[in-house]
Amino acid sequence: MREIKMPWLKNLGGVPSHLEYQKGSMYEAVESIAGKYPDYIAYDFMGSKTTYKTFIKEINDCARALKAIGVQEGEAVTICMPNAPQTLIMFYAVNLIGAVSNMVHPLSSEKEIEFCLRESGSAVCLTLDQMYGKFENIRHNVPLRSLILTSVKDVLSPIKKKGYYLVEGRKIKKVPKDAVIIWWNSFIKNGKGYKAEYAVRRKDADPAAILYSGGTTGTMKGILLSNLNFNALAAQIIATNKMFKPGDKMLAVMPMFHGFGLGVSIHSMAASGGRCILIPRFNAESYAKLLKKHQPNFIAGVPTLYEALLRLPSLNKVNLACLKGVFSGGDSLSIELKKRFDKFLRAHGAHVVVREGYGTTECVTASCLTPVHMEKEGSIGLPFPDTYYKIVKVGTCDEVSYGKEGEICIAGPTVMMGYLNHPEETASALKDHGDGLTWLHTGDLGMMDEDGFVYFRQRIKRMIVTSGYNVYPSQIENILDAHDFVHMSCVIGVPDPLKMQKVVAFVVLKPGVEPDDETREAILKYCEKHIAKYAIPKKLEFRTMLPKTLVGKVAYRELEEEMKEKGA
Repeated sequence: MREIKMPWLKNLGGVPSHLEYQKGSMYEAVESIAGKYPDYIAYDFMGSKTTYKTFIKEINDCARALKAIGVQEGEAVTICMPNAPQTLIMFYAVNLIGAVSNMVHPLSSEKEIEFCLRESGSAVCLTLDQMYGKFENIRHNVPLRSLILTSVKDVLSPIKKKGYYLVEGRKIKKVPKDAVIIWWNSFIKNGKGYKAEYAVRRKDADPAAILYSGGTTGTMKGILLSNLNFNALAAQIIATNKMFKPGDKMLAVMPMFHGFGLGVSIHSMAASGGRCILIPRFNAESYAKLLKKHQPNFIAGVPTLYEALLRLPSLNKVNLACLKGVFSGGDSLSIELKKRFDKFLRAHGAHVVVREGYGTTECVTASCLTPVHMEKEGSIGLPFPDTYYKIVKVGTCDEVSYGKEGEICIAGPTVMMGYLNHPEETASALKDHGDGLTWLHTGDLGMMDEDGFVYFRQRIKRMIVTSGYNVYPSQIENILDAHDFVHMSCVIGVPDPLKMQKVVAFVVLKPGVEPDDETREAILKYCEKHIAKYAIPKKLEFRTMLPKTLVGKVAYRELEEEMKEKGA
């Protein structure tokens, strides 16, 4: 493995190359910080504030309740919830009793939920009352013993409960009185009678959570992550953000079923004395109001979120001097979008820029981040402490030289335990290169420069091959996004009998720009000047918006399927 030079560390706040990590569980990390800052706010939710001292009590009450209904050490408990107090409490309670949290998106389809329940063998599930119908329809197909239902109103004050019912609650279909379920409040109350031992001492290497991702083959898989994976990430996030102080606020909008939300916005804060502002649901308009209302110190989001914020006139007078850190991950941040959002931040009193990171769910989330005082255009930054990056020739374990493109491989304390029930897929992703480290082959293309800065290109499988040439959609998107008419774009490859694939671009125009032939011609002429002839889009289609995944990434696969169905 090539040694990475680090001459910049003395200029970057002294980020250490090695850290000490919590030896036990995630719960123990939070319990330890609660002992130091018992009266600090652990989380905010819809106007209510909860201290660390109270949070620890809530977790322990929930742990007793889990044991009271028979959850055993090592069993999986599915949490199919938005960002709400019950989600947070259940996640750490499951960890406290030595069970494993199986994190599922509450907007998943019935088939997806069934898959996740069967794959994990979940014994118990917590979900919202409005999800009851989906679970009832699949219950006979899965090994579920207990279904715990909760509502947002369960954690609201009496006045807020009335307001919630008038706005949202009355729209929710009532759960049948004879439904075989346990309501959250009854679940917690019944648990208080449990007098036996409930806390289980877990090791850092023990499994703690299952998150879902496409893996390296694009099919849905459970990713098994350990206590160390999460605790190491929390320590790395704080070490690379020296401006963080206990009590600082994180606007937690990224969902807890996703590594970005759970690892960065939640556990990194909860294990460090930060304050999580839990947001169960939001859009760009409400996000703008949240920024103004809460004045957070840190925000994290996907590029499409920042793109949407730029179009909001309601943010024109918002002062963002409160921000200490703005992080972008989950998808590639185009150079042009970063420039525009950095300018936006400056215009609104912020003294920070967007810091792009990179990671995969197989590493919980981020494993690389742009340093505070040094950035390189197009780079995703430097590896976290104790984390190694290697660029290898695709399909091999052979390292390429600086400046050469290849597959990004990662080794470090946040690398997953493996894919749940998929040993062959695990073996193809986690490899021994003969240097004593276990390397995660990410399936992503990138390169590293001589200073150790890493550059992400795109998914290997997303590369377009046209007339024998390799075309990288992210590079074409960067060029398109720089045009004065273009707000954002997505480029895909479509099967072609002569070229193998042809390049197709979908473009969202800036407000006021007409989606007509004249605009199309202007953009294509611009492409002729900046893009190689073989890589110029053969078709340019205007859209008012681009499809998004459940976590807000541009869903390029949906566009590929759409074009396939059209026979384009």
